[in-house]
Amino acid sequence: MDPIPQDGVVVAAGTVRGTQSFVHTLAECWQRPSLTALEVLWRWAYGIPVLLVLRYEGLKILQETPLDYAALKSMTVLDPMASAQTLAKAMALLLPRVLSVALWLAPLLVVVWVVVSAVGRTVVLKRADSRLHARVGTLIVLQALRVVALLTSFAFWFWCMERVAEWTITGPIAAEGEPNLVGYFSLVIVVTLGLFTLWAVVSWALSVAPLLAMLKGFGVGGSLASAFRLGALKSKLVEINLVMGIVKIALIVLAMVFSATPLPFESVTTPDFLFWWWTGVTVLYLLGSDYFHVARQVAYLQLWRAYEY
Repeated sequence: MDPIPQDGVVVAAGTVRGTQSFVHTLAECWQRPSLTALEVLWRWAYGIPVLLVLRYEGLKILQETPLDYAALKSMTVLDPMASAQTLAKAMALLLPRVLSVALWLAPLLVVVWVVVSAVGRTVVLKRADSRLHARVGTLIVLQALRVVALLTSFAFWFWCMERVAEWTITGPIAAEGEPNLVGYFSLVIVVTLGLFTLWAVVSWALSVAPLLAMLKGFGVGGSLASAFRLGALKSKLVEINLVMGIVKIALIVLAMVFSATPLPFESVTTPDFLFWWWTGVTVLYLLGSDYFHVARQVAYLQLWRAYEY
């Protein structure tokens, strides 16, 4: 039986098709550029000032730190151990100052992000479906919970990277052996992709809870409870979240490929050209990421409408 699109959801043989529906949603979001434009607007309204603040604080730290710039410029891949020692000395000087700034700046940026993202998500979803309820306060709390979970996952990832470094780099060096760089980078890639996939599988409830709050007018507890009681819809949401994980990996790989494209021609390229090239690649990556974020939320909304829980 051929798939039949119904209000953005593809149904075949009486069953809602999650991935096929998501492809249909991508086309629909492409035809409604205002959704992506609003997503870009609120994200960049936060991101650009943050980058300016970070630039100011970073330059201030560099001006106050007596770094050996000559040693940093003379680093070469032909002598990795000497380069590592030079970087270690620089980090020993920079880290205390960076941490002193991060202690007050990082919590502030997280709080602002939680508020701005809740407002921005409300505006985008209301644009996608005017029947939704505005629940900014509830979304702020839900977004804060998601940020805490995300930061916890990053902390666990960093702990894993430390263990991998102990097994392959610092451990062998302490035993007067050779560091296993191939093993280190292999394990880093495997562990990172594994945790990335795990987050895509388990984080769907935190992503759909704000939408449920706007759909049904629930509070924080009701939204989270409903997110885990979606029956057959749950598998579709997990499916879309996994697809989004693959898409994010693909975007990162494409950004890396395009960033490396000018390197074979480094003898004829200028630093200014590379700067603007890499800036353009970064902007394109961010635009693509924002578009897929919108598509995921719209897909969640359409699937819920199809099941009408």
